Amino acid sequence: MSKKKKTVVETDADVILIGAGIMSATLGVLLKELEPSLSIEIYERLDVAAAESSDAWNNAGTGHSAFCELNYTPQKANGTVDVKKAVAIAESFEISKQFWAYLLEKGILSDPCSFIRNIPHLSFVWGKKNVDYLKTRYHNLKEFNLFSDMQYSEKAEEIKDWMPLVMEGRKADEPIAATKMDLGTDVNFGSLTREMFNYLAKQDKVSLHFHHEIRDLDQQDGGSWEVKVKDLDTGKKKKCTAKFVFIGAGGGSLLLLEKSGIKEGKGFGGFPVSGQWLKCTNEEVIAQHHAKVYGKAAVGAPPMSVPHLDTRIINGKQALLFGPYAGFSTKFLKNGSYFDLAASIKISNIRPMISAGLKSIDLTKYLIEQVRQSPEDRFEALKEYMPNADIKDWELELAGQRVQVIKKKPSGGGILEFGTEVVSAADGSIAALLGASPGASTAVSIMLDLMNRCFKKHMQTADWQSKIRMMIPSYGQKLANDDELCNETRRRTSAILKLNSLAIS
Repeated sequence: MSKKKKTVVETDADVILIGAGIMSATLGVLLKELEPSLSIEIYERLDVAAAESSDAWNNAGTGHSAFCELNYTPQKANGTVDVKKAVAIAESFEISKQFWAYLLEKGILSDPCSFIRNIPHLSFVWGKKNVDYLKTRYHNLKEFNLFSDMQYSEKAEEIKDWMPLVMEGRKADEPIAATKMDLGTDVNFGSLTREMFNYLAKQDKVSLHFHHEIRDLDQQDGGSWEVKVKDLDTGKKKKCTAKFVFIGAGGGSLLLLEKSGIKEGKGFGGFPVSGQWLKCTNEEVIAQHHAKVYGKAAVGAPPMSVPHLDTRIINGKQALLFGPYAGFSTKFLKNGSYFDLAASIKISNIRPMISAGLKSIDLTKYLIEQVRQSPEDRFEALKEYMPNADIKDWELELAGQRVQVIKKKPSGGGILEFGTEVVSAADGSIAALLGASPGASTAVSIMLDLMNRCFKKHMQTADWQSKIRMMIPSYGQKLANDDELCNETRRRTSAILKLNSLAIS
């Protein structure tokens, strides 16, 4: 007896967004604001939006603005501290805040307190060498208006006022230093993403499909893309044709990029890194800490593993996390398959992946050590930041899964990249976002860059330019080079987002 063939439904759209995370949400809203007539189909494998990298528990560093993350300001062999990346990230975060402020003014978002709140951002180090580094970093960053409110201290009493739990029980003769930015924020990207998708789902010509899995992508003769989709609830299959496809599936993006077959995607590989948190369960302890305190990463550690004692607001409630502790898994998504890594290996990326692996022995050793850690080992790492911590107040919580980009070099070898990478076809018909940090916090800048590649003609029109400047008033201008514009932008967005305004005049 022959099997009954599943029904194949065919639909057309202008745009297909794969993955219901912050990147797809941002791109979808941007495009719909710029061109309301666009038809958009959105597909998500899980049954809810923002359940992977955008979720508050899975995101390794909410509210990235480079105020406190020391991995964005590396120290060179000659002792100098490079702050270029930190300045670029801080500027990108200001662009995100402008976009969110616009969405609030227009009523697309309802309450800023549901996704963004002020939480001071602090960096903390100990030992003379690290103190010298932090002091140099502070002076270099203070040259830029984006960091003009930064405070620096080596005084134990002052630092204790900033972060009492970190200082209690600490040795009095130990050299310490800290920086503090009161303009720091905590962003719940899960809440933000879901509200953006709720808005999109109500718009004309927008369809949001949960529990739908992308099975294949094929470019047609005319340049459009045929995407094969399976409804995981009913088993029905569907073909959707679109002029443009965005692959924003987090760790799953690499596998889908490979299915597309575009030459620009050849040679890319992925290195999966898992994570865990220690989560505080003692409400009295949680109430005593109100900051994001970042330290220096261990040698060989990936950026997502920069240790921090982190206050977050999750579902309206204050939480306290420490970590994340890195690990290795062959999954590319938290809800992925253990065969993801093997499935990603192709003839075009074998050499880059082997090459990158051979150059990343320190990272491999670090991950092995992290996986082998006992609960007592993890707790000892916490005590470096919180000397009086009590193990009974903390429990282990799984964090998200990240896939670091392995990029092919002109020589044919490969290099492990710690950042985000937009890969787009030459004809602009398809694009994929690979990588992780800083990711969500700079989503608006990343999507504007993508649109300049894939919607180049539209982006050059007076209509789109005018609309973009309504959404992002500083668009096309450098905040880092314009004190007046930077200060005015921050005052305006702070008022709308209900955040602290500038301390400077």
